[in-house]
Amino acid sequence: MERDYIAESVEMHRATVFRVALGYVKNRHDAEDITQNVFMKLILKNKHFTSSEEEKAWLIRVAVNESKNLLKSAWVRKKAELDESLAAPNNDNLGLYEYVKDLKPKYRTVIYLYYYEGYSAKEISGILKIPPSTVATQLQRARESLKQSIEKEEDYYGKHKKQLRENIRYTTAGQ
Repeated sequence: MERDYIAESVEMHRATVFRVALGYVKNRHDAEDITQNVFMKLILKNKHFTSSEEEKAWLIRVAVNESKNLLKSAWVRKKAELDESLAAPNNDNLGLYEYVKDLKPKYRTVIYLYYYEGYSAKEISGILKIPPSTVATQLQRARESLKQSIEKEEDYYGKHKKQLRENIRYTTAGQ
């Protein structure tokens, strides 16, 4: 493969591959390693793609597989987890992405591909090699889970906000 082609591919798809891996492994360093492995496979396979979208889909599929392989490894299963935050795709979606990162990996992946990368359910089906109905079900379940998480937090803060206001009124009334 030509050096320019690889450099262009890395530049165009690095962020997507990294975020897909990070969505699975929840660790920046492991996601960086996976991203590097994905592009090494691209170089070693010497694959030729008919379009940039086909290439991107292949890279995402390889990132998913590499992530799953890492998560199955004895090294990961036996090491202690560090609580590391996911990087949000952009600051506009930071609040919602905080909820997305708490989803199961399969739900995070379809939500990310659908909403952040703009793939259709049919395209996601092809990338992840799962039936379109499974993608639709995972999207539906992910949305429901997000809705419940948001409502749960709103209920929690709503109750505590009311109590906080009452405490403030009580302390300021005595001054």
